[in-house]
Order: sequence, then structure tokens, then C-alpha cells
Amino acid sequence: MNDFSENILRIGKRYNNPKRAYVLVNPLQAKHMPARPTQSVEMMKALGAVIREKYPTARLVIGFAETATAIGAQIARCLADTCVYIQTTRESFPDVEEWIDFLEEHSHAVEQKLCADHFAEWLCHTDTVVFVDDEITTGKTLCNMVKKLEERYPQLKEKQLVAASIFNRVSEEDETKMQDAGIKCEYLVKPPQDDYTKMVNAIKVHEADAVAPMEVSFRHCDLCCEELQDPRCGVSIAAYQHNCETVADTFIKEILAPLDSSSRVLVLGTEECMYPALVLGGKLESELKISDVRCHATTRSPIGISNHENYPIQNGIKLASFYDQGRTTYLYNLDQYDIVIVISDSPQKDFDAMRQLAAVMCPFENTKFFYIQGGNHVWYL
Repeated sequence: MNDFSENILRIGKRYNNPKRAYVLVNPLQAKHMPARPTQSVEMMKALGAVIREKYPTARLVIGFAETATAIGAQIARCLADTCVYIQTTRESFPDVEEWIDFLEEHSHAVEQKLCADHFAEWLCHTDTVVFVDDEITTGKTLCNMVKKLEERYPQLKEKQLVAASIFNRVSEEDETKMQDAGIKCEYLVKPPQDDYTKMVNAIKVHEADAVAPMEVSFRHCDLCCEELQDPRCGVSIAAYQHNCETVADTFIKEILAPLDSSSRVLVLGTEECMYPALVLGGKLESELKISDVRCHATTRSPIGISNHENYPIQNGIKLASFYDQGRTTYLYNLDQYDIVIVISDSPQKDFDAMRQLAAVMCPFENTKFFYIQGGNHVWYL
């Protein structure tokens, strides 16, 4: 289970965050650093296998936004086709009738919420609820969430509650608190209880660079497939997987093919939308045998940039959110690619982020740039 321990832990420094100085950066997570999609999925499946072995009848998985949305989806896949997968969100959805709000107090954006429109129904069909995060440090966020859920759904007290994470840094004292709340911890890696704040204090970092948009006009076409489903409102994992694969297959067939197997390809997710990028990237790598495919995602998390030796975040840019023009997002560890594909479940047909991203990612005329918006609209250069 600890085969990944030497490969997936890097320590970064949050930029201008007084709540927590450090950030754990996982090179295989396909979030802050580009990663091969097959390696990312392999890591996530390893955690999924742990959960499947110990809790084979779990049928409700909750992934924490932003960074654990893809991990949660993969764990749900490892359990059963009938598993319901839902992720927390910081986005607004006018059609949702019930929300459960909670705080992730150490984060850059503390407010999180969970769609509760069908939560009681989902609880009736599972004996175990699996909460998934990339990292658990104190368990405080999860304990706060469970307390709120139990206030509204007393039947949750009759369920097994599992905290699944790639990293678990929970102390013995905090783990006792989680056990008292009825929560068991499962994980891939238990890092040492080092003082990560002290480790990054002396590192000088700067903010990601602002980017002027490229003044270009994007062409547009529609794919012959349905739009991406939204796991923020809860999905059957089998249906969501099929949906993501259909979008990927349709894009490859109608837009991308033929493709040179020696191409360098980036498939980029957006904020909370990470899993569709891994599905598309995995198909390019495994099925089309593209030799050099990388996945990662934009993020709302401001991480410091430094060329300090072995520091994980070497460069970065600020750009408008694909979901909200007025919100700043970040993209780290950029490189040059022959093909750049952004895939997002954003409903916004907005060009600000695309033009900023194109200015950096498409320095040459022969670089191909695609934006799959909502799953069935493609904007391209």
C-alpha cells in the first residue's frame, strides 16, 4: 500500500495564506503538477482497492472539492456501478433546493456545500458513507460536516463513516476525536509528523504571473453527444463514467483524429472538474498510444512560485476562472505542448480564460488549442 510513499509527497508554500503556510503537492494527482493520466488513475485505484476490500457494500461516496473530486469518482468506480458519487462544491446552482453548508477553515476559500436534494434517499441504499479528500490533517473539516449531516439526517448515525485520503497526517489525539465522531480513517500514505510550516518558512516565493489575453477569434462546433453530467448534484458512477467516455470518444473521433502518436498533449481540467480530463487523457495515452500525455487542472489555490531546489511549483500564471470572470484562478508548472485540450463542465461561454491560456500555451502557430465546454461545445484555434 505504501509503494507510492516516496513518489507523491512534495511540500509547497501557500502564497499569502495566514491560516496555513504549507501545502502538500502530489505529483501524481494531476492537479497542481502535470501528470501522466494512467499513473494518476493507478494511484487513485490503489486507494479504491483499500476501500473496496474493507467496505465492499459502500454505495455512497462524497469527494471534497477541489482537489479530491477525481479521487472520489475513481473510488466510487472501484466499489460498484450502482454507487452514487457526489462532490462538494463552492459553485452556485439555482436549481438545487437544499444545501448543507460547512467550512474548510484552513483553505483559501473556506465555504463549501453539499447538495442535499436526494441525500436521504441515497442513505437508504448504503450501510457505509465514504468521504474522500486528498489529504486529512486534523479531521476537523470532516467532523464539522458529519455533525451538520447528522443534525439533518439522524439515520447517518447508523452508518459506517469512512475518511479516505491519499495522505493522512492525523495525530493520535485527533484520530481519537474522529473515532468518537464515528469516523474511521483509511489512507495510502501516513507521512511523518514533521513541522512542514518550519520547512517552508525560509523559502522565498512570489505570486503567479498575470497574463494578458491573446487577441484571437475562436472557431466553434458542436459534438454529437450529451453534455457532461454534474457530480455536484449526485450521479450514478456507471452513468458518469459512460458519459465522460462518450464525450472523450466523440471528441477524438469528430475533432481530434487523426493524431500523431509522437505529439505532446496536455488535457487540462478546470477547478472542481478534474475527472473528465483524466478520462480523456487516459484514452489518448492507453488507447491511441500517444507517447506523451499530461493532465492537470486550474485551481483557486494560490501557491507560491520558487526556483528553490526541489521545490515543486516552478512557474505559474493567473487567469480568469472558466466559471466566473471575476474570480482569479491559477495554473502551475506550465510546459510546451503540440496540443492543448481544456475540458470543463462550466456552463459559461466565456473567452477571457481561453484567450489568457492561449497566450501562454500556444506560443507557436502550429500549436493546436481546444476548449470542450460543457461536454459538447468545442471552441478551437
